[in-house]
Amino acid sequence: MIRINQMKLNIEHTSDDFERKILKTLCIKKEELQGFQIRKQSIDARKKPVLYYVYSVDVQVRDEAKVKKTVKNNQIQFQVKPDSYHFEVKGTKELTHRPVIIGTGPAGLFCGYMLAAHGYQPILLERGADVDQRTKDVEAFWENGRLNLSSNVQFGEGGAGTFSDGKLNTLVKDKFGRNHEVLRIFAEHGAPESITYESKPHIGTDVLSAVVKEMRKYICAHGGEVRFHSQVTDIQTHSDNGQKILRKLKIYDSQKKETYLLDTDLAVFAIGHSARDTFSMLYQHGLPMQPKAFAVGVRIEHPQEMINQDQYGKNYPSFLPAAPYKLTANLDNGRGVYTFCMCPGGYVVNASSEEGKLAVNGMSYHSRNGDNANSAIVVTVTPKDFPGDDVLAGVEFQRKLEAAAYEAGDGKIPVQLYRDFCKKQVSESLGETTPSMKGAWTFGNVRDCFPKEIGDSIEQSVKVFGRKIRGFDRGDAILSAVESRTSSPVRIEREKETLESSISGIYPCGEGAGYAGGITSAAMDGLKVAEAILKKFKIK
Repeated sequence: MIRINQMKLNIEHTSDDFERKILKTLCIKKEELQGFQIRKQSIDARKKPVLYYVYSVDVQVRDEAKVKKTVKNNQIQFQVKPDSYHFEVKGTKELTHRPVIIGTGPAGLFCGYMLAAHGYQPILLERGADVDQRTKDVEAFWENGRLNLSSNVQFGEGGAGTFSDGKLNTLVKDKFGRNHEVLRIFAEHGAPESITYESKPHIGTDVLSAVVKEMRKYICAHGGEVRFHSQVTDIQTHSDNGQKILRKLKIYDSQKKETYLLDTDLAVFAIGHSARDTFSMLYQHGLPMQPKAFAVGVRIEHPQEMINQDQYGKNYPSFLPAAPYKLTANLDNGRGVYTFCMCPGGYVVNASSEEGKLAVNGMSYHSRNGDNANSAIVVTVTPKDFPGDDVLAGVEFQRKLEAAAYEAGDGKIPVQLYRDFCKKQVSESLGETTPSMKGAWTFGNVRDCFPKEIGDSIEQSVKVFGRKIRGFDRGDAILSAVESRTSSPVRIEREKETLESSISGIYPCGEGAGYAGGITSAAMDGLKVAEAILKKFKIK
């Protein structure tokens, strides 16, 4: 197979133009072309207003050796092997009970999917509701402000990413093909095929919800089981020669309002970054964990049209998608500030999961056709910002900020214009931009939600970003608080090769355990943990 890299065509090219470009690049006739597949697609706007699509394409030809002899181009690779995801199932230790996976976010879902595909009949436990009921619960919360503590933006089928932009790009280096396998499985269960080659793939909250449901159906069709409203509240272990070994899970069924025990010798804890009570329970059992750095800040909204014109040029083609951006700044005070989870044509959502606390996140539908662009502007914080011996000090730091945001908006999302954020005063009116929000909002002092250094860092970074995107630092840009759930505040330790914790049978997994940072990387870690299980265990 031949791979053509950096194949550039005008943004308005046709499929015929695409094929002609391949033929010209390889110096072949149409009848010599046997097939091709797009491997990667991106937009090049560096010479705007002239825009290009840039492709990496895998091509099959009648005589590759002839092409290799004829064409001398450093953008062409020959004898390329197709991407493949493969591992060997070679476990020898027999499982006494079915494997259990706690959490149905991307990590738990993909781990369960892989185990089910190989006949291991996993049981998946989810404290929240199925995605259909969860959607109703979340929309009701946005409408009336009554929070369901187990079924909300953070908890329920699909995990926190279900109510997000649905970004599927990742910076994780991947030599095992897990990244492409995740995208392939998503596409197989209803996501657009284009996510397998777009440089910045996304599917949106509406499509992701449907895909998650189809993956659950696959798991169940292959012998697995998914139990909703089932929260693991405790574990039971026994000791063998000083080694703690998992034996039972204590589970609370919030629908039946009863507790029961589940025998198991293997549990994957894919609990997500907001399972604060589960962190505490595991820590009390002596499971080693460490505080880790994360980031906190605000959401900022601008007109999407402003972002489009900056990224694409003033007279850009109307068929182009809402433009994204990604910005970073290293400030003089030593703080790193960056945009996070940018949502083109999206919404700011109330993403709270605890009473008396308020957290925000960004969300987009697949169409990304909302009026505003929003992104988190977050400041890196480390254990130095929440000193002490408590491993869970980062959790309390998050809670403190969320409590301040709740108070600032009296339970609603607090909103402040950037000019007033700089002046440390409550806004009294909007500018040209109206908030695009899911959940009630009100004017409040967003600046006061943060320690001084973090508030100052946000103010300074917006000024820096204004030099990169025209209008980013406009006075009527809308800030809301508090973005606190960027990643887990702890890392649950696991052995490097086996991926098991110090308690035999417990496998920390995904973003909540500190080994991922987004939908795709969490899903990839779910596959990685499944591989470790399949390598060690066999079924009867």
